[in-house]
Amino acid sequence: MNVKKKIVEQSIQLFEMKGFSETSIQDIVEALGVTKGTFYYYFDSKEQLLKDIHLTYIDDLLKLQEQIIGNSDMNYKTKLFETVKLLITQIKVTGRPARVFHREMMHLKPESVSMVKQKRKMFRLNMQKIIESGIESGEFRKDLRADLVTFAILGMCNWSYNWFDPNGPVTDEELVKTYMETLLNGISS
Repeated sequence: MNVKKKIVEQSIQLFEMKGFSETSIQDIVEALGVTKGTFYYYFDSKEQLLKDIHLTYIDDLLKLQEQIIGNSDMNYKTKLFETVKLLITQIKVTGRPARVFHREMMHLKPESVSMVKQKRKMFRLNMQKIIESGIESGEFRKDLRADLVTFAILGMCNWSYNWFDPNGPVTDEELVKTYMETLLNGISS
């Protein structure tokens, strides 16, 4: 593993444990046994490192989402299911980066926040397009606003990082099925 990747991984671990504000560059370099010069060779600042973590996380999500959207063998319900599954399984697969992504964005500079928000918006609009297409095809109800449904789904999924433990009693598959059952069928008996 290269040094830059080690710095990123160690930083994610420290940011998740201590928070961004409470983690110093000294903490990062001491944990790795490298010098501050090594850190500054790869990153201009701790904020740039956090921005890179955020952009890598959302870029990876967007690439995976685009694969789902581009799969012509899937209907819109399946594409929506797979997109929800993507959000939940990323918590399991990436763990700490998912928590850092959701929890530490407030520490980014305004221009970095703007970059991350643009990419988050792309993800949201891609999901909204799945729902709009599903409404047009008759797979989803026509009386629903796709934008509101999208916000509801993202709120449910994005909050999961706070409580969902992939090693706990609920599997990621069970969580996705419960979310989708609730979304598609409601909770009425």
